[in-house]
Amino acid sequence: MMKILVATDGSESANRVVEFLAKNAGWYTGPLEVHLLSVQPPLVGVNVKLFLSQEALNDYYRAEGEAALARAKAILGGAGIAFVPHIGVGDPAEVIVQYAESKGCDQIVMGSRGLGAMGNLVVGSVATKVLHLAKVPVLLVK
Repeated sequence: MMKILVATDGSESANRVVEFLAKNAGWYTGPLEVHLLSVQPPLVGVNVKLFLSQEALNDYYRAEGEAALARAKAILGGAGIAFVPHIGVGDPAEVIVQYAESKGCDQIVMGSRGLGAMGNLVVGSVATKVLHLAKVPVLLVK
């Protein structure tokens, strides 16, 4: 069974990645085990915990993560591809790579650019960092 981690931030670019995977799932031999991951950057700046409880922070991360995963879940579900959704918090590239390693994923599939406004010109900063950190193949979809 091929284990694939699909990283999404809910952007149109990320949703095109999921559509690409759904359309081309036949490229992979045998059944797929798809892990759908949205990583929420931690709230930084003023010590947020002075104003919000850990439970409120967790609820915020969960709500943002679910919103980012919603379209991707619909696409995969509509294509009949089983998936396991996950929400992480932290540096997106580091969490993506750590998650892929912890689940024993054979490949990471993600967009070349996401929601970040200040990315690199050709490949976004998260994608670039994942390429450098990952120990498994990374498929970037434009």
